[in-house]
Amino acid sequence: MRDEEKPHIRRLPLFREMMTQTFDGLMQVAYSQSFPPGLELFRQGETADFLHIVIEGAVELQAQWNGQETVMGVVRPVSAFILAACVRNVPYLMSARTLEKSHIVLLPVADLRAAMRRDPDLAMAAMAELAGSYRSMVRHAKNLKLRNARERLAAWILTQANGAPAFMLPVEKRHLASYLGITPESLSRTLRALEPHGVRVDGARIIITDAERLRAFARPDPLID
Repeated sequence: MRDEEKPHIRRLPLFREMMTQTFDGLMQVAYSQSFPPGLELFRQGETADFLHIVIEGAVELQAQWNGQETVMGVVRPVSAFILAACVRNVPYLMSARTLEKSHIVLLPVADLRAAMRRDPDLAMAAMAELAGSYRSMVRHAKNLKLRNARERLAAWILTQANGAPAFMLPVEKRHLASYLGITPESLSRTLRALEPHGVRVDGARIIITDAERLRAFARPDPLID
């Protein structure tokens, strides 16, 4: 792997506190590779062989069942995924494919697990990351179960905007619809339905025309959003 990639990986919470000797050892067995857009990195049900770290590009996590497919999330630089399957040495629960040309570091699971046994700081960091992922999934489940489609989309827009008056959609509309648990057709209707609540759409650009009205409708909650 390239030397210039190591500082980016070192700054990740998972690797930040570990011993230098442990980090250097993991970097010696890791390797990086470039992937074209639309390439499947692994499929759900396959045994976890590598911890993947996105250095450049974007990766979509998805799940399939009975001919149906849904988006579980999008991973952007610099981020590691999917840690839980690697730690437990069990099959992936999700599939992953690149959304665009991506540069990814692959860290063998066996070496990662051995390093966790030797380095308590790495083990604690892994526990913290898994706990954070668990809480994120609980928040997402609450969002899907407790809000209707308009409320989910409004809350997502507020979070994505982060105080800005407008932003570009970071993913295709069909990916966003799947993540929010609605159909692409429903997403278009729901976006139009949010116009009275302070949202206007211009292609892939989301414009917040009245932030206070949108916030009053979405009712953001720190225990969900």
